[in-house]
Amino acid sequence: MDFPTTCPTCGRENRAEYADSSVHDLSCAHCGAAYCVLVRKQKFEVLFDLGTRALMDGYAREAVASFAAALERFFEFYVRSFALERASDTAADFGEATAALTGTWRHVASQSERQLGMFALAYLLREGKEPDFLTPAALGADFRNRVIHRGELPGRADVEVYAAQVFALIDRLLTDLGDGAKQAELAQEQAFALHIAALPDGVTAVFEEHPGMFRARRFGTLAPMPKPHKTATQSTPKSGMNSARAYQQAQQQALFQRALEERGKLLKGFKGG
Repeated sequence: MDFPTTCPTCGRENRAEYADSSVHDLSCAHCGAAYCVLVRKQKFEVLFDLGTRALMDGYAREAVASFAAALERFFEFYVRSFALERASDTAADFGEATAALTGTWRHVASQSERQLGMFALAYLLREGKEPDFLTPAALGADFRNRVIHRGELPGRADVEVYAAQVFALIDRLLTDLGDGAKQAELAQEQAFALHIAALPDGVTAVFEEHPGMFRARRFGTLAPMPKPHKTATQSTPKSGMNSARAYQQAQQQALFQRALEERGKLLKGFKGG
Protein backbone atom coordinates (compact mmCIF):
# COMPACT_ATOMS: atom_id res chain seq x y z
CA MET A 1 0.00 0.00 0.00
CA ASP A 2 1.20 3.51 -0.71
CA PHE A 3 0.17 7.06 0.08
CA PRO A 4 0.45 10.45 -1.61
CA THR A 5 3.14 12.99 -0.74
CA THR A 6 3.71 16.48 -2.06
CA CYS A 7 7.18 17.51 -3.19
CA PRO A 8 8.22 20.56 -1.12
CA THR A 9 10.21 21.90 -4.10
CA CYS A 10 7.83 21.68 -7.07
CA GLY A 11 4.53 21.01 -5.28
CA ARG A 12 3.64 17.98 -7.39
CA GLU A 13 2.38 14.67 -6.04
CA ASN A 14 4.46 11.54 -5.60
CA ARG A 15 3.44 8.25 -4.04
CA ALA A 16 5.42 6.42 -1.39
CA GLU A 17 5.16 2.99 0.17
CA TYR A 18 4.60 2.84 3.91
CA ALA A 19 7.92 2.11 5.64
CA ASP A 20 8.17 0.10 8.84
CA SER A 21 10.02 2.97 10.52
CA SER A 22 7.53 5.66 9.34
CA VAL A 23 10.55 7.38 7.75
CA HIS A 24 10.47 7.77 3.97
CA ASP A 25 13.50 9.06 2.06
CA LEU A 26 12.14 10.10 -1.34
CA SER A 27 13.18 11.61 -4.63
CA CYS A 28 10.59 13.57 -6.60
CA ALA A 29 9.72 11.85 -9.87
CA HIS A 30 9.09 15.24 -11.49
CA CYS A 31 11.92 17.56 -10.43
CA GLY A 32 14.35 15.12 -8.81
CA ALA A 33 14.48 16.96 -5.47
CA ALA A 34 15.33 14.82 -2.45
CA TYR A 35 13.06 15.03 0.58
CA CYS A 36 12.15 13.00 3.64
CA VAL A 37 8.59 12.35 4.81
CA LEU A 38 8.13 11.43 8.48
CA VAL A 39 4.68 10.08 9.27
CA ARG A 40 3.46 10.74 12.79
CA LYS A 41 1.54 7.52 13.09
CA GLN A 42 2.14 4.44 15.22
CA LYS A 43 2.51 1.03 13.59
CA PHE A 44 -0.75 -0.27 15.05
CA GLU A 45 -2.54 2.72 13.48
CA VAL A 46 -1.03 2.03 10.07
CA LEU A 47 -1.94 -1.66 10.25
CA PHE A 48 -5.51 -0.98 11.34
CA ASP A 49 -5.95 1.60 8.59
CA LEU A 50 -4.59 -0.86 6.01
CA GLY A 51 -7.13 -3.38 7.27
CA THR A 52 -9.89 -0.81 6.98
CA ARG A 53 -8.89 0.02 3.42
CA ALA A 54 -8.76 -3.68 2.52
CA LEU A 55 -12.24 -4.16 3.99
CA MET A 56 -13.64 -1.18 2.07
CA ASP A 57 -12.09 -2.55 -1.13
CA GLY A 58 -13.62 -6.02 -0.64
CA TYR A 59 -10.53 -7.92 0.55
CA ALA A 60 -12.05 -9.41 3.69
CA ARG A 61 -9.45 -12.08 4.45
CA GLU A 62 -6.54 -9.66 4.01
CA ALA A 63 -8.32 -7.22 6.33
CA VAL A 64 -8.42 -9.80 9.13
CA ALA A 65 -4.65 -10.28 8.97
CA SER A 66 -4.07 -6.52 9.26
CA PHE A 67 -6.55 -6.10 12.13
CA ALA A 68 -4.97 -8.98 14.04
CA ALA A 69 -1.48 -7.56 13.54
CA ALA A 70 -2.72 -4.12 14.63
CA LEU A 71 -3.93 -5.54 17.95
CA GLU A 72 -0.60 -7.26 18.62
CA ARG A 73 1.34 -4.11 17.83
CA PHE A 74 -0.97 -2.07 20.03
CA PHE A 75 -0.16 -4.35 22.97
CA GLU A 76 3.51 -3.55 22.29
CA PHE A 77 2.66 0.17 22.14
CA TYR A 78 0.92 -0.09 25.51
CA VAL A 79 3.92 -1.81 27.10
CA ARG A 80 6.28 0.82 25.70
CA SER A 81 4.04 3.65 26.87
CA PHE A 82 3.83 2.19 30.37
CA ALA A 83 7.56 1.53 30.68
CA LEU A 84 8.53 5.00 29.47
CA GLU A 85 5.86 6.60 31.65
CA ARG A 86 7.34 4.85 34.69
CA ALA A 87 10.84 5.94 33.66
CA SER A 88 9.72 9.56 33.38
CA ASP A 89 8.30 9.39 36.92
CA THR A 90 11.78 8.52 38.21
CA ALA A 91 13.49 11.26 36.18
CA ALA A 92 15.48 8.59 34.33
CA ASP A 93 17.31 9.59 31.16
CA PHE A 94 14.83 9.17 28.30
CA GLY A 95 17.41 7.88 25.84
CA GLU A 96 18.69 5.28 28.29
CA ALA A 97 15.15 4.21 29.18
CA THR A 98 14.28 3.82 25.49
CA ALA A 99 17.42 1.78 24.80
CA ALA A 100 16.73 -0.49 27.80
CA LEU A 101 13.16 -1.00 26.65
CA THR A 102 14.25 -1.85 23.10
CA GLY A 103 16.81 -4.33 24.43
CA THR A 104 14.25 -5.97 26.69
CA TRP A 105 11.67 -6.26 23.93
CA ARG A 106 14.14 -8.19 21.78
CA HIS A 107 13.73 -11.14 24.16
CA VAL A 108 10.05 -11.48 23.25
CA ALA A 109 9.96 -9.94 19.77
CA SER A 110 9.32 -13.26 18.02
CA GLN A 111 6.98 -14.78 20.61
CA SER A 112 3.41 -13.50 20.66
CA GLU A 113 2.45 -15.30 23.89
CA ARG A 114 5.30 -13.70 25.81
CA GLN A 115 4.34 -10.30 24.42
CA LEU A 116 0.80 -10.85 25.62
CA GLY A 117 2.17 -11.73 29.06
CA MET A 118 4.18 -8.51 29.17
CA PHE A 119 1.07 -6.55 28.24
CA ALA A 120 -1.03 -8.28 30.92
CA LEU A 121 1.54 -7.42 33.60
CA ALA A 122 1.88 -3.83 32.37
CA TYR A 123 -1.90 -3.40 32.52
CA LEU A 124 -2.05 -4.87 36.05
CA LEU A 125 0.71 -2.60 37.31
CA ARG A 126 -0.71 0.51 35.68
CA GLU A 127 -4.44 0.04 36.29
CA GLY A 128 -4.28 -2.08 39.44
CA LYS A 129 -6.74 -4.66 38.15
CA GLU A 130 -6.89 -7.83 36.09
CA PRO A 131 -7.06 -7.45 32.29
CA ASP A 132 -10.30 -9.43 32.18
CA PHE A 133 -10.75 -8.59 28.51
CA LEU A 134 -7.93 -10.95 27.49
CA THR A 135 -10.26 -13.87 26.78
CA PRO A 136 -10.42 -15.74 23.47
CA ALA A 137 -14.00 -14.51 22.96
CA ALA A 138 -13.16 -10.86 23.65
CA LEU A 139 -10.12 -11.01 21.37
CA GLY A 140 -11.94 -12.85 18.58
CA ALA A 141 -9.16 -15.45 18.72
CA ASP A 142 -11.14 -18.34 17.26
CA PHE A 143 -12.26 -16.30 14.24
CA ARG A 144 -8.76 -14.96 13.70
CA ASN A 145 -7.20 -18.43 13.84
CA ARG A 146 -9.76 -19.91 11.47
CA VAL A 147 -9.06 -17.20 8.91
CA ILE A 148 -5.29 -16.84 9.24
CA HIS A 149 -4.20 -20.38 10.10
CA ARG A 150 -6.91 -22.55 8.55
CA GLY A 151 -7.53 -20.54 5.41
CA GLU A 152 -11.21 -19.80 6.05
CA LEU A 153 -12.71 -17.26 3.67
CA PRO A 154 -14.77 -14.91 5.85
CA GLY A 155 -17.75 -12.82 4.82
CA ARG A 156 -17.60 -9.05 5.13
CA ALA A 157 -20.18 -8.98 7.94
CA ASP A 158 -18.05 -11.31 10.10
CA VAL A 159 -14.94 -9.24 9.43
CA GLU A 160 -16.76 -6.06 10.41
CA VAL A 161 -17.71 -7.67 13.74
CA TYR A 162 -14.06 -8.65 14.31
CA ALA A 163 -12.82 -5.20 13.26
CA ALA A 164 -15.28 -3.58 15.66
CA GLN A 165 -14.03 -5.79 18.51
CA VAL A 166 -10.41 -4.85 17.86
CA PHE A 167 -11.24 -1.17 17.36
CA ALA A 168 -13.27 -0.94 20.57
CA LEU A 169 -10.56 -2.65 22.64
CA ILE A 170 -7.74 -0.47 21.32
CA ASP A 171 -9.89 2.64 21.67
CA ARG A 172 -10.71 1.75 25.29
CA LEU A 173 -7.08 1.13 26.20
CA LEU A 174 -5.93 4.30 24.45
CA THR A 175 -8.45 6.21 26.54
CA ASP A 176 -7.09 4.53 29.68
CA LEU A 177 -3.53 5.44 28.70
CA GLY A 178 -4.42 9.09 28.24
CA ASP A 179 -1.28 11.21 28.40
CA GLY A 180 0.75 8.07 29.04
CA ALA A 181 0.68 7.43 25.29
CA LYS A 182 2.73 10.59 24.76
CA GLN A 183 5.84 8.84 26.06
CA ALA A 184 5.81 6.28 23.25
CA GLU A 185 5.02 9.04 20.77
CA LEU A 186 7.99 10.98 22.11
CA ALA A 187 10.19 7.97 21.40
CA GLN A 188 9.08 8.12 17.76
CA GLU A 189 9.89 11.84 17.65
CA GLN A 190 13.34 11.09 19.04
CA ALA A 191 13.94 8.54 16.26
CA PHE A 192 12.78 11.13 13.73
CA ALA A 193 15.18 13.71 15.15
CA LEU A 194 18.13 11.33 14.86
CA HIS A 195 17.26 10.61 11.23
CA ILE A 196 16.89 14.29 10.38
CA ALA A 197 20.27 15.07 11.96
CA ALA A 198 21.89 12.56 9.59
CA LEU A 199 20.22 13.87 6.41
CA PRO A 200 22.53 15.43 3.77
CA ASP A 201 22.40 19.17 3.20
CA GLY A 202 19.60 20.26 0.89
CA VAL A 203 17.17 17.50 1.86
CA THR A 204 13.88 18.87 3.17
CA ALA A 205 12.18 17.06 6.06
CA VAL A 206 8.37 16.98 5.97
CA PHE A 207 6.21 15.90 8.90
CA GLU A 208 2.78 14.52 8.08
CA GLU A 209 -0.30 13.59 10.13
CA HIS A 210 -2.26 11.08 8.06
CA PRO A 211 -5.99 10.43 8.42
CA GLY A 212 -6.73 7.30 10.38
CA MET A 213 -9.42 5.50 12.32
CA PHE A 214 -7.93 6.27 15.73
CA ARG A 215 -7.45 9.90 14.75
CA ALA A 216 -11.23 10.18 14.90
CA ARG A 217 -10.93 10.18 18.68
CA ARG A 218 -7.97 12.54 18.93
CA PHE A 219 -8.64 15.01 16.15
CA GLY A 220 -12.20 14.36 15.02
CA THR A 221 -15.63 14.47 16.57
CA LEU A 222 -15.83 10.89 17.87
CA ALA A 223 -16.88 10.94 21.53
CA PRO A 224 -16.71 8.01 23.96
CA MET A 225 -19.62 5.60 23.84
CA PRO A 226 -21.98 5.74 26.85
CA LYS A 227 -21.65 2.94 29.39
CA PRO A 228 -24.34 0.25 29.18
CA HIS A 229 -27.19 0.40 31.70
CA LYS A 230 -28.75 -2.83 32.88
CA THR A 231 -32.51 -3.00 32.65
CA ALA A 232 -34.99 -5.52 33.91
CA THR A 233 -36.60 -5.79 30.51
CA GLN A 234 -33.52 -6.91 28.57
CA SER A 235 -34.33 -10.11 26.70
CA THR A 236 -32.18 -12.81 25.19
CA PRO A 237 -31.58 -12.24 21.46
CA LYS A 238 -32.63 -14.86 18.94
CA SER A 239 -28.98 -15.66 18.31
CA GLY A 240 -28.76 -17.28 21.73
CA MET A 241 -26.12 -14.86 23.03
CA ASN A 242 -26.82 -13.36 26.41
CA SER A 243 -28.14 -9.82 26.29
CA ALA A 244 -25.06 -8.26 27.88
CA ARG A 245 -22.78 -9.67 25.19
CA ALA A 246 -25.21 -8.71 22.43
CA TYR A 247 -25.39 -5.17 23.78
CA GLN A 248 -21.60 -4.93 23.97
CA GLN A 249 -21.28 -6.16 20.39
CA ALA A 250 -23.83 -3.57 19.25
CA GLN A 251 -21.86 -0.85 21.04
CA GLN A 252 -18.63 -1.98 19.40
CA GLN A 253 -20.25 -1.99 15.97
CA ALA A 254 -21.66 1.49 16.51
CA LEU A 255 -18.29 2.87 17.60
CA PHE A 256 -16.50 1.33 14.62
CA GLN A 257 -19.13 2.53 12.15
CA ARG A 258 -18.99 6.08 13.51
CA ALA A 259 -15.21 6.16 13.12
CA LEU A 260 -15.49 4.63 9.64
CA GLU A 261 -18.05 7.22 8.61
CA GLU A 262 -15.76 10.04 9.69
CA ARG A 263 -12.40 8.71 8.49
CA GLY A 264 -13.29 6.24 5.74
CA LYS A 265 -13.50 8.82 2.96
CA LEU A 266 -10.14 10.25 3.99
CA LEU A 267 -8.55 6.82 4.01
CA LYS A 268 -9.80 6.22 0.47
CA GLY A 269 -7.46 8.98 -0.65
CA PHE A 270 -4.52 6.95 0.59
CA LYS A 271 -5.02 4.08 -1.84
CA GLY A 272 -2.54 3.16 -4.52
CA GLY A 273 -2.71 5.44 -7.54
